Amino acid sequence: MMTGNEMMNKFKLCICAVAVLVAGVSCSTEKTGKLPEEVTLSTEVLMDKVRGAWAGQIIGVTYGGPTEFKHTGFMGDQVEIPWDAHVIKRWFDTHPGLYDDIYLDLNFVEVFQKEGLDAPVESFVKAFANPEFPLWHANQFARHNILYEGLTAPESGHWTNNPHADDLDFQIEADFAGIMSPGMVNVSSAVCDSIGHIMNYGDGWYGGVYVAAMYALAYVCDDVSTVVTEALKAIPEGTRYHSAMADIIAWSKQYPDDWHITWALFTHKYGVNRGCPDCVGYSTNIDAVLNSGYIIIGLLYGEKDFYRTIDISTRCGQDSDCNPSSSGGILGAMLGYSAISEYWKAPLEEVADLTFVFTDISFNTAAEYSYSQAIELISRNGGSSVEDSGTGEVTIKVQKPEPVRYEQSFEGHWPKERVVLKKKLDDVKSIGFDGKGIVVRFQYERAADYVDDGFIGEVETYLDGKLSRVSRTPVLDGSGPLELYWMYNIPEGHHTLTFKFVNKRPDVDILVTNYLVYGSTPKTDPHLGK
Repeated sequence: MMTGNEMMNKFKLCICAVAVLVAGVSCSTEKTGKLPEEVTLSTEVLMDKVRGAWAGQIIGVTYGGPTEFKHTGFMGDQVEIPWDAHVIKRWFDTHPGLYDDIYLDLNFVEVFQKEGLDAPVESFVKAFANPEFPLWHANQFARHNILYEGLTAPESGHWTNNPHADDLDFQIEADFAGIMSPGMVNVSSAVCDSIGHIMNYGDGWYGGVYVAAMYALAYVCDDVSTVVTEALKAIPEGTRYHSAMADIIAWSKQYPDDWHITWALFTHKYGVNRGCPDCVGYSTNIDAVLNSGYIIIGLLYGEKDFYRTIDISTRCGQDSDCNPSSSGGILGAMLGYSAISEYWKAPLEEVADLTFVFTDISFNTAAEYSYSQAIELISRNGGSSVEDSGTGEVTIKVQKPEPVRYEQSFEGHWPKERVVLKKKLDDVKSIGFDGKGIVVRFQYERAADYVDDGFIGEVETYLDGKLSRVSRTPVLDGSGPLELYWMYNIPEGHHTLTFKFVNKRPDVDILVTNYLVYGSTPKTDPHLGK
Protein backbone atom coordinates (compact mmCIF):
# COMPACT_ATOMS: atom_id res chain seq x y z
CA MET A 1 0.00 0.00 0.00
CA MET A 2 1.25 3.48 -0.85
CA THR A 3 2.20 5.88 1.90
CA GLY A 4 0.31 9.15 2.25
CA ASN A 5 3.17 11.14 0.68
CA GLU A 6 3.50 8.75 -2.27
CA MET A 7 -0.21 8.88 -2.85
CA MET A 8 -0.27 12.67 -2.65
CA ASN A 9 2.55 13.05 -5.15
CA LYS A 10 1.02 10.57 -7.57
CA PHE A 11 -2.40 12.13 -7.64
CA LYS A 12 -1.74 15.87 -7.74
CA LEU A 13 -4.51 17.48 -9.72
CA CYS A 14 -3.87 19.49 -12.85
CA ILE A 15 -4.90 23.01 -11.84
CA CYS A 16 -4.23 24.41 -15.30
CA ALA A 17 -7.30 22.54 -16.59
CA VAL A 18 -9.44 24.55 -14.20
CA ALA A 19 -8.04 27.81 -15.52
CA VAL A 20 -9.36 26.87 -18.93
CA LEU A 21 -12.80 26.06 -17.56
CA VAL A 22 -13.27 29.39 -15.79
CA ALA A 23 -10.99 31.64 -17.77
CA GLY A 24 -11.23 35.26 -16.77
CA VAL A 25 -12.26 34.57 -13.19
CA SER A 26 -9.11 33.18 -11.61
CA CYS A 27 -6.81 36.10 -12.38
CA SER A 28 -9.03 38.75 -10.84
CA THR A 29 -9.83 36.79 -7.69
CA GLU A 30 -6.28 35.68 -7.05
CA LYS A 31 -4.90 39.21 -7.43
CA THR A 32 -7.59 41.15 -5.55
CA GLY A 33 -9.16 38.61 -3.22
CA LYS A 34 -12.55 39.88 -4.36
CA LEU A 35 -15.44 38.16 -6.07
CA PRO A 36 -16.29 38.98 -9.68
CA GLU A 37 -19.57 40.78 -10.34
CA GLU A 38 -20.57 38.50 -13.18
CA VAL A 39 -19.38 35.16 -14.54
CA THR A 40 -20.25 33.48 -17.83
CA LEU A 41 -19.86 29.71 -18.08
CA SER A 42 -20.76 27.27 -20.79
CA THR A 43 -23.60 24.99 -19.76
CA GLU A 44 -21.16 22.12 -20.20
CA VAL A 45 -18.83 23.64 -17.61
CA LEU A 46 -21.73 24.36 -15.26
CA MET A 47 -22.81 20.72 -15.39
CA ASP A 48 -19.21 19.64 -14.90
CA LYS A 49 -19.07 21.71 -11.71
CA VAL A 50 -22.38 20.32 -10.46
CA ARG A 51 -21.08 16.81 -11.03
CA GLY A 52 -17.82 17.73 -9.35
CA ALA A 53 -19.69 18.95 -6.27
CA TRP A 54 -21.71 15.77 -5.87
CA ALA A 55 -18.72 13.58 -6.70
CA GLY A 56 -16.54 15.35 -4.15
CA GLN A 57 -19.13 14.72 -1.46
CA ILE A 58 -19.49 11.03 -2.23
CA ILE A 59 -15.77 10.40 -2.61
CA GLY A 60 -14.96 12.38 0.53
CA VAL A 61 -17.45 10.59 2.77
CA THR A 62 -16.26 7.22 1.46
CA TYR A 63 -12.60 8.06 2.01
CA GLY A 64 -13.24 9.14 5.59
CA GLY A 65 -15.73 6.36 6.32
CA PRO A 66 -13.32 3.91 8.00
CA THR A 67 -12.14 6.63 10.41
CA GLU A 68 -15.44 8.14 11.58
CA PHE A 69 -15.19 9.09 15.27
CA LYS A 70 -12.31 6.66 15.75
CA HIS A 71 -9.99 9.62 16.28
CA THR A 72 -11.39 12.20 18.68
CA GLY A 73 -7.97 13.77 18.92
CA PHE A 74 -5.27 14.06 16.30
CA MET A 75 -5.06 11.26 13.74
CA GLY A 76 -1.43 10.66 12.92
CA ASP A 77 -0.17 11.09 9.37
CA GLN A 78 1.09 7.52 9.51
CA VAL A 79 -2.44 6.06 9.67
CA GLU A 80 -3.15 4.45 6.30
CA ILE A 81 -6.62 5.00 4.83
CA PRO A 82 -7.48 2.37 2.20
CA TRP A 83 -8.86 3.15 -1.25
CA ASP A 84 -9.44 0.99 -4.30
CA ALA A 85 -11.54 0.83 -7.46
CA HIS A 86 -14.49 -0.92 -5.79
CA VAL A 87 -14.57 0.77 -2.38
CA ILE A 88 -17.76 2.79 -2.95
CA LYS A 89 -19.64 -0.25 -4.25
CA ARG A 90 -18.63 -2.19 -1.12
CA TRP A 91 -20.04 0.56 1.11
CA PHE A 92 -23.21 0.66 -1.00
CA ASP A 93 -23.62 -3.10 -0.55
CA THR A 94 -22.54 -3.59 3.05
CA HIS A 95 -23.02 -0.30 4.90
CA PRO A 96 -25.20 2.11 2.86
CA GLY A 97 -25.96 4.11 6.00
CA LEU A 98 -22.52 5.69 5.62
CA TYR A 99 -24.19 7.98 3.11
CA ASP A 100 -26.64 9.50 5.60
CA ASP A 101 -25.49 13.03 4.74
CA ILE A 102 -26.04 12.24 1.03
CA TYR A 103 -29.49 10.69 1.36
CA LEU A 104 -30.69 13.58 3.51
CA ASP A 105 -29.30 16.02 0.95
CA LEU A 106 -31.17 14.16 -1.76
CA ASN A 107 -34.33 14.11 0.32
CA PHE A 108 -34.50 17.91 -0.03
CA VAL A 109 -33.36 17.93 -3.67
CA GLU A 110 -36.25 15.65 -4.52
CA VAL A 111 -38.82 17.94 -2.89
CA PHE A 112 -37.61 20.83 -5.04
CA GLN A 113 -37.69 18.64 -8.12
CA LYS A 114 -41.25 17.44 -7.48
CA GLU A 115 -42.82 20.65 -6.22
CA GLY A 116 -40.66 23.37 -7.76
CA LEU A 117 -38.39 25.99 -6.25
CA ASP A 118 -41.26 27.58 -4.34
CA ALA A 119 -42.07 24.40 -2.42
CA PRO A 120 -43.31 25.32 1.08
CA VAL A 121 -41.31 24.41 4.15
CA GLU A 122 -44.13 22.07 5.18
CA SER A 123 -43.18 19.80 2.29
CA PHE A 124 -39.60 19.56 3.50
CA VAL A 125 -40.77 18.94 7.06
CA LYS A 126 -43.00 16.12 5.86
CA ALA A 127 -40.24 14.51 3.82
CA PHE A 128 -37.73 14.90 6.64
CA ALA A 129 -40.02 13.37 9.27
CA ASN A 130 -40.29 10.09 7.35
CA PRO A 131 -39.53 7.49 10.04
CA GLU A 132 -38.21 4.93 7.54
CA PHE A 133 -34.61 6.14 7.57
CA PRO A 134 -32.41 6.38 10.66
CA LEU A 135 -31.42 9.75 12.06
CA TRP A 136 -29.22 10.87 14.91
CA HIS A 137 -28.61 13.88 17.16
CA ALA A 138 -30.33 17.12 16.04
CA ASN A 139 -32.04 15.35 13.14
CA GLN A 140 -33.42 12.62 15.35
CA PHE A 141 -34.60 15.06 17.98
CA ALA A 142 -36.23 17.32 15.39
CA ARG A 143 -38.11 14.40 13.88
CA HIS A 144 -39.26 13.42 17.35
CA ASN A 145 -40.45 16.98 17.92
CA ILE A 146 -42.40 16.88 14.66
CA LEU A 147 -43.97 13.45 15.13
CA TYR A 148 -44.59 13.40 18.89
CA GLU A 149 -44.31 16.91 20.31
CA GLY A 150 -46.53 18.67 17.77
CA LEU A 151 -43.78 21.08 16.72
CA THR A 152 -42.66 22.14 13.26
CA ALA A 153 -39.92 24.36 11.83
CA PRO A 154 -38.41 26.50 13.19
CA GLU A 155 -39.52 25.40 16.67
CA SER A 156 -38.44 21.80 16.02
CA GLY A 157 -34.80 22.90 15.76
CA HIS A 158 -34.75 25.65 18.39
CA TRP A 159 -32.32 25.00 21.23
CA THR A 160 -34.95 25.21 23.95
CA ASN A 161 -36.79 22.36 22.22
CA ASN A 162 -33.77 20.51 20.82
CA PRO A 163 -30.73 19.92 23.07
CA HIS A 164 -28.73 19.02 19.95
CA ALA A 165 -29.35 22.35 18.19
CA ASP A 166 -25.63 23.14 17.85
CA ASP A 167 -24.75 19.71 16.46
CA LEU A 168 -23.51 19.45 12.89
CA ASP A 169 -26.60 17.81 11.36
CA PHE A 170 -27.63 20.57 8.96
CA GLN A 171 -24.00 21.29 8.18
CA ILE A 172 -23.56 17.82 6.66
CA GLU A 173 -26.75 18.01 4.59
CA ALA A 174 -26.73 21.65 3.42
CA ASP A 175 -24.50 20.97 0.40
CA PHE A 176 -27.56 20.85 -1.88
CA ALA A 177 -28.41 24.49 -1.07
CA GLY A 178 -25.06 25.70 -2.38
CA ILE A 179 -24.94 23.33 -5.33
CA MET A 180 -28.27 24.66 -6.63
CA SER A 181 -27.18 28.31 -6.16
CA PRO A 182 -24.03 28.89 -8.25
CA GLY A 183 -22.58 32.29 -7.40
CA MET A 184 -25.78 33.24 -5.56
CA VAL A 185 -24.69 32.98 -1.97
CA ASN A 186 -27.67 34.89 -0.56
CA VAL A 187 -30.02 32.55 -2.37
CA SER A 188 -28.31 29.60 -0.71
CA SER A 189 -28.68 31.34 2.67
CA ALA A 190 -32.40 31.81 2.07
CA VAL A 191 -32.78 28.11 1.24
CA CYS A 192 -30.88 27.27 4.42
CA ASP A 193 -33.10 29.52 6.51
CA SER A 194 -36.30 27.55 6.11
CA ILE A 195 -34.87 24.04 5.81
CA GLY A 196 -31.96 24.33 8.26
CA HIS A 197 -34.21 25.42 11.09
CA ILE A 198 -36.13 22.17 10.87
CA MET A 199 -33.34 20.56 12.86
CA ASN A 200 -30.85 23.20 14.03
CA TYR A 201 -30.41 26.68 15.46
CA GLY A 202 -27.50 29.02 16.16
CA ASP A 203 -24.09 27.53 15.44
CA GLY A 204 -25.71 24.33 14.18
CA TRP A 205 -27.60 26.34 11.58
CA TYR A 206 -24.59 28.51 10.77
CA GLY A 207 -22.62 25.39 9.86
CA GLY A 208 -25.05 24.70 7.03
CA VAL A 209 -25.20 28.33 5.92
CA TYR A 210 -21.41 28.54 5.71
CA VAL A 211 -20.93 25.25 3.88
CA ALA A 212 -23.64 26.17 1.35
CA ALA A 213 -22.08 29.62 0.89
CA MET A 214 -18.70 28.08 0.08
CA TYR A 215 -20.28 25.80 -2.51
CA ALA A 216 -22.08 28.74 -4.13
CA LEU A 217 -18.90 30.82 -4.38
CA ALA A 218 -16.71 27.92 -5.52
CA TYR A 219 -18.56 27.99 -8.85
CA VAL A 220 -17.38 31.50 -9.63
CA CYS A 221 -14.04 31.81 -7.86
CA ASP A 222 -11.11 29.41 -8.14
CA ASP A 223 -9.12 30.83 -5.22
CA VAL A 224 -9.83 28.75 -2.11
CA SER A 225 -8.79 31.44 0.37
CA THR A 226 -11.15 33.94 -1.23
CA VAL A 227 -14.05 31.47 -1.16
CA VAL A 228 -13.48 30.58 2.50
CA THR A 229 -13.11 34.22 3.53
CA GLU A 230 -15.92 35.70 1.46
CA ALA A 231 -18.38 32.96 2.41
CA LEU A 232 -17.79 33.74 6.08
CA LYS A 233 -19.41 37.12 5.50
CA ALA A 234 -22.72 35.23 5.44
CA ILE A 235 -22.26 34.59 9.19
CA PRO A 236 -22.81 37.49 11.61
CA GLU A 237 -19.74 38.85 13.34
CA GLY A 238 -19.84 38.50 17.10
CA THR A 239 -21.04 34.91 16.97
CA ARG A 240 -18.91 32.07 18.26
CA TYR A 241 -19.07 30.45 14.84
CA HIS A 242 -17.75 33.48 12.99
CA SER A 243 -14.97 34.00 15.52
CA ALA A 244 -13.86 30.38 15.25
CA MET A 245 -13.65 30.35 11.45
CA ALA A 246 -11.93 33.76 11.44
CA ASP A 247 -9.32 32.37 13.85
CA ILE A 248 -8.55 29.49 11.48
CA ILE A 249 -8.18 31.85 8.54
CA ALA A 250 -5.78 34.01 10.56
CA TRP A 251 -3.77 31.03 11.84
CA SER A 252 -3.49 29.58 8.34
CA LYS A 253 -1.76 32.79 7.27
CA GLN A 254 0.45 32.82 10.33
CA TYR A 255 1.41 29.14 9.94
CA PRO A 256 1.01 28.48 6.20
CA ASP A 257 3.31 25.46 6.05
CA ASP A 258 1.90 23.27 8.84
CA TRP A 259 -1.80 22.59 9.26
CA HIS A 260 -1.11 20.67 12.45
CA ILE A 261 -0.35 23.92 14.29
CA THR A 262 -3.64 25.49 13.23
CA TRP A 263 -5.44 22.26 14.15
CA ALA A 264 -3.91 22.31 17.63
CA LEU A 265 -4.68 25.97 18.29
CA PHE A 266 -8.23 25.64 17.03
CA THR A 267 -8.99 22.39 18.83
CA HIS A 268 -7.62 23.74 22.11
CA LYS A 269 -9.75 26.88 21.92
CA TYR A 270 -12.98 25.48 20.49
CA GLY A 271 -12.84 21.76 21.20
CA VAL A 272 -15.17 21.62 24.22
CA ASN A 273 -18.81 20.80 23.55
CA ARG A 274 -21.41 22.89 25.33
CA GLY A 275 -24.71 21.54 24.08
CA CYS A 276 -24.86 17.96 22.79
CA PRO A 277 -25.90 15.70 25.71
CA ASP A 278 -23.94 12.82 24.13
CA CYS A 279 -20.68 14.74 24.06
CA VAL A 280 -20.48 17.23 26.93
CA GLY A 281 -17.62 16.16 29.17
CA TYR A 282 -16.36 13.56 26.70
CA SER A 283 -13.72 13.61 23.97
CA THR A 284 -16.19 12.93 21.16
CA ASN A 285 -17.38 16.19 19.65
CA ILE A 286 -20.13 16.56 17.05
CA ASP A 287 -20.44 20.32 17.48
CA ALA A 288 -20.82 22.26 14.22
CA VAL A 289 -18.15 24.81 15.09
CA LEU A 290 -15.40 22.25 15.60
CA ASN A 291 -16.24 20.15 12.58
CA SER A 292 -16.74 23.16 10.31
CA GLY A 293 -13.26 24.19 11.30
CA TYR A 294 -11.90 20.86 10.14
CA ILE A 295 -13.59 21.38 6.77
CA ILE A 296 -11.84 24.67 6.13
CA ILE A 297 -8.51 23.49 7.51
CA GLY A 298 -8.60 20.91 4.72
CA LEU A 299 -9.54 23.53 2.17
CA LEU A 300 -7.01 26.16 3.24
CA TYR A 301 -4.08 23.76 3.51
CA GLY A 302 -5.10 21.46 0.66
CA GLU A 303 -3.57 23.69 -2.02
CA LYS A 304 -6.45 22.89 -4.42
CA ASP A 305 -5.25 19.29 -4.50
CA PHE A 306 -8.23 16.96 -4.17
CA TYR A 307 -6.42 14.23 -2.26
CA ARG A 308 -4.64 16.59 0.11
CA THR A 309 -7.87 18.47 0.86
CA ILE A 310 -9.97 15.45 1.84
CA ASP A 311 -7.02 13.79 3.57
CA ILE A 312 -6.38 16.76 5.88
CA SER A 313 -10.08 17.15 6.71
CA THR A 314 -10.18 13.44 7.52
CA ARG A 315 -7.04 13.48 9.66
CA CYS A 316 -8.40 16.36 11.74
CA GLY A 317 -10.59 13.66 13.32
CA GLN A 318 -14.05 13.62 14.95
CA ASP A 319 -16.77 13.34 12.26
CA SER A 320 -14.08 12.41 9.79
CA ASP A 321 -16.33 11.10 7.04
CA CYS A 322 -18.69 14.07 6.80
CA ASN A 323 -15.96 16.72 7.03
CA PRO A 324 -14.01 15.51 3.97
CA SER A 325 -17.34 15.07 2.22
CA SER A 326 -17.97 18.81 2.49
CA SER A 327 -14.41 19.92 1.72
CA GLY A 328 -14.26 17.51 -1.20
CA GLY A 329 -17.62 18.70 -2.52
CA ILE A 330 -16.68 22.38 -2.29
CA LEU A 331 -13.39 21.76 -4.08
CA GLY A 332 -15.21 19.57 -6.60
CA ALA A 333 -17.52 22.47 -7.44
CA MET A 334 -14.48 24.66 -7.98
CA LEU A 335 -12.44 22.22 -10.07
CA GLY A 336 -15.22 20.40 -11.90
CA TYR A 337 -15.70 16.67 -12.32
CA SER A 338 -13.37 16.48 -15.30
CA ALA A 339 -10.43 17.72 -13.20
CA ILE A 340 -10.75 15.02 -10.53
CA SER A 341 -8.34 12.13 -11.07
CA GLU A 342 -9.73 8.85 -12.40
CA TYR A 343 -8.20 7.24 -9.33
CA TRP A 344 -10.96 8.85 -7.29
CA LYS A 345 -13.71 8.77 -9.91
CA ALA A 346 -13.44 5.13 -10.96
CA PRO A 347 -15.17 3.76 -7.82
CA LEU A 348 -17.91 6.38 -8.19
CA GLU A 349 -18.50 5.61 -11.84
CA GLU A 350 -19.12 1.99 -10.87
CA VAL A 351 -22.20 3.08 -8.86
CA ALA A 352 -23.14 6.23 -10.81
CA ASP A 353 -26.61 4.92 -11.68
CA LEU A 354 -27.31 3.10 -8.41
CA THR A 355 -29.76 4.82 -6.08
CA PHE A 356 -28.72 5.83 -2.59
CA VAL A 357 -30.44 4.05 0.26
CA PHE A 358 -33.81 5.56 1.26
CA THR A 359 -33.97 7.47 -2.05
CA ASP A 360 -34.78 6.95 -5.72
CA ILE A 361 -31.84 9.13 -6.75
CA SER A 362 -28.41 8.17 -8.07
CA PHE A 363 -25.29 10.30 -8.51
CA ASN A 364 -26.19 10.96 -12.13
CA THR A 365 -29.78 11.84 -11.26
CA ALA A 366 -28.68 14.16 -8.44
CA ALA A 367 -26.47 16.06 -10.87
CA GLU A 368 -29.32 16.40 -13.38
CA TYR A 369 -31.73 17.68 -10.72
CA SER A 370 -29.27 20.16 -9.22
CA TYR A 371 -28.29 21.42 -12.66
CA SER A 372 -31.90 22.11 -13.67
CA GLN A 373 -32.57 23.84 -10.35
CA ALA A 374 -29.42 25.95 -10.76
CA ILE A 375 -30.45 27.03 -14.27
CA GLU A 376 -33.82 28.21 -12.99
CA LEU A 377 -32.30 30.05 -10.02
CA ILE A 378 -29.77 31.80 -12.27
CA SER A 379 -32.64 33.13 -14.40
CA ARG A 380 -34.64 34.17 -11.35
CA ASN A 381 -31.76 36.17 -9.90
CA GLY A 382 -30.67 38.47 -12.67
CA GLY A 383 -28.69 36.01 -14.74
CA SER A 384 -29.46 34.49 -18.09
CA SER A 385 -29.08 31.14 -19.79
CA VAL A 386 -29.15 29.83 -23.32
CA GLU A 387 -29.45 26.07 -23.66
CA ASP A 388 -29.34 24.05 -26.83
CA SER A 389 -28.97 20.32 -26.26
CA GLY A 390 -26.33 20.82 -23.60
CA THR A 391 -24.55 23.69 -25.33
CA GLY A 392 -24.84 27.41 -24.78
CA GLU A 393 -23.88 29.66 -21.89
CA VAL A 394 -25.10 30.89 -18.55
CA THR A 395 -24.33 34.32 -17.13
CA ILE A 396 -24.40 34.42 -13.35
CA LYS A 397 -24.91 37.62 -11.39
CA VAL A 398 -22.56 36.97 -8.47
CA GLN A 399 -24.00 38.01 -5.14
CA LYS A 400 -21.98 39.66 -2.40
CA PRO A 401 -22.57 37.69 0.81
CA GLU A 402 -24.91 39.33 3.30
CA PRO A 403 -24.94 38.18 6.93
CA VAL A 404 -27.90 36.13 8.08
CA ARG A 405 -29.54 36.97 11.39
CA TYR A 406 -27.82 36.63 14.74
CA GLU A 407 -28.80 33.65 16.87
CA GLN A 408 -26.95 31.69 19.55
CA SER A 409 -27.93 28.57 21.42
CA PHE A 410 -27.40 28.00 25.14
CA GLU A 411 -26.65 31.64 25.90
CA GLY A 412 -26.22 32.00 29.65
CA HIS A 413 -26.05 28.21 30.08
CA TRP A 414 -22.84 26.38 30.96
CA PRO A 415 -22.44 22.66 31.69
CA LYS A 416 -22.01 22.31 35.41
CA GLU A 417 -22.03 18.61 36.20
CA ARG A 418 -23.03 15.24 34.82
CA VAL A 419 -24.41 12.68 37.26
CA VAL A 420 -24.45 9.01 36.28
CA LEU A 421 -27.46 7.12 37.69
CA LYS A 422 -28.21 3.92 35.75
CA LYS A 423 -31.36 3.37 37.80
CA LYS A 424 -34.81 2.24 36.83
CA LEU A 425 -37.34 5.03 36.80
CA ASP A 426 -39.28 3.54 39.75
CA ASP A 427 -36.11 3.63 41.81
CA VAL A 428 -35.45 7.28 41.03
CA LYS A 429 -37.60 8.83 43.73
CA SER A 430 -36.47 12.32 42.73
CA ILE A 431 -33.59 14.25 41.20
CA GLY A 432 -32.41 17.31 43.07
CA PHE A 433 -30.12 19.75 41.32
CA ASP A 434 -28.78 23.28 41.60
CA GLY A 435 -28.78 25.18 38.33
CA LYS A 436 -30.85 26.75 35.59
CA GLY A 437 -31.17 23.87 33.15
CA ILE A 438 -31.15 20.08 33.03
CA VAL A 439 -31.21 17.24 30.50
CA VAL A 440 -32.17 13.77 31.74
CA ARG A 441 -31.17 10.82 29.56
CA PHE A 442 -32.68 7.36 29.44
CA GLN A 443 -33.05 4.12 27.54
CA TYR A 444 -35.81 1.55 27.33
CA GLU A 445 -35.38 -1.90 28.79
CA ARG A 446 -37.56 -4.55 27.14
CA ALA A 447 -38.45 -7.98 28.40
CA ALA A 448 -37.29 -11.00 26.40
CA ASP A 449 -40.86 -11.67 25.27
CA TYR A 450 -41.53 -8.07 24.20
CA VAL A 451 -43.44 -7.87 20.93
CA ASP A 452 -43.32 -4.65 18.96
CA ASP A 453 -46.83 -3.28 18.70
CA GLY A 454 -45.92 0.36 18.21
CA PHE A 455 -45.95 1.10 21.93
CA ILE A 456 -45.18 4.74 22.84
CA GLY A 457 -44.06 5.27 26.40
CA GLU A 458 -45.57 8.27 28.16
CA VAL A 459 -43.76 9.87 31.09
CA GLU A 460 -44.86 12.89 33.10
CA THR A 461 -42.06 14.97 34.60
CA TYR A 462 -42.79 17.33 37.50
CA LEU A 463 -40.51 20.28 38.20
CA ASP A 464 -40.76 21.47 41.80
CA GLY A 465 -44.08 19.64 42.14
CA LYS A 466 -45.70 21.04 38.97
CA LEU A 467 -46.23 19.14 35.74
CA SER A 468 -43.50 20.40 33.40
CA ARG A 469 -43.43 18.03 30.44
CA VAL A 470 -45.10 14.91 29.08
CA SER A 471 -42.62 12.89 27.03
CA ARG A 472 -43.94 10.46 24.42
CA THR A 473 -41.26 8.23 22.98
CA PRO A 474 -41.70 5.12 20.83
CA VAL A 475 -39.86 2.04 22.02
CA LEU A 476 -38.52 0.61 18.80
CA ASP A 477 -38.95 2.76 15.69
CA GLY A 478 -35.79 4.79 16.25
CA SER A 479 -37.43 8.18 15.88
CA GLY A 480 -37.19 9.05 19.55
CA PRO A 481 -34.24 10.71 21.30
CA LEU A 482 -32.30 9.43 24.29
CA GLU A 483 -33.52 12.40 26.35
CA LEU A 484 -36.39 11.81 28.74
CA TYR A 485 -36.62 15.41 29.95
CA TRP A 486 -34.99 18.71 29.00
CA MET A 487 -35.57 22.20 30.26
CA TYR A 488 -33.58 25.42 30.08
CA ASN A 489 -34.01 28.97 31.40
CA ILE A 490 -35.23 27.81 34.79
CA PRO A 491 -34.71 30.40 37.58
CA GLU A 492 -31.29 29.53 38.94
CA GLY A 493 -31.41 27.75 42.26
CA HIS A 494 -32.33 24.40 43.79
CA HIS A 495 -34.92 22.34 41.95
CA THR A 496 -36.45 18.89 42.19
CA LEU A 497 -37.67 16.54 39.45
CA THR A 498 -40.06 13.64 39.93
CA PHE A 499 -41.43 11.27 37.29
CA LYS A 500 -44.49 9.17 36.54
CA PHE A 501 -44.49 6.42 33.91
CA VAL A 502 -48.12 6.89 32.95
CA ASN A 503 -48.64 3.83 30.75
CA LYS A 504 -46.04 1.47 32.17
CA ARG A 505 -46.51 -2.18 31.35
CA PRO A 506 -44.74 -5.35 32.53
CA ASP A 507 -42.63 -5.89 29.43
CA VAL A 508 -41.23 -2.34 29.16
CA ASP A 509 -39.19 -0.40 31.71
CA ILE A 510 -37.12 2.80 31.67
CA LEU A 511 -33.52 3.08 32.81
CA VAL A 512 -32.44 6.62 33.71
CA THR A 513 -28.81 6.66 32.64
CA ASN A 514 -27.54 10.12 33.61
CA TYR A 515 -28.41 13.79 33.77
CA LEU A 516 -26.59 16.96 32.79
CA VAL A 517 -26.98 20.16 34.82
CA TYR A 518 -26.43 23.70 33.51
CA GLY A 519 -25.47 26.77 35.51
CA SER A 520 -25.12 30.43 34.59
CA THR A 521 -21.32 30.69 34.92
CA PRO A 522 -18.53 28.87 33.08
CA LYS A 523 -16.70 26.10 34.87
CA THR A 524 -12.93 26.14 35.00
CA ASP A 525 -12.96 22.38 34.37
CA PRO A 526 -12.14 22.18 30.63
CA HIS A 527 -14.32 19.10 30.30
CA LEU A 528 -17.48 20.78 31.60
CA GLY A 529 -17.81 24.30 30.38
CA LYS A 530 -15.56 27.08 29.24
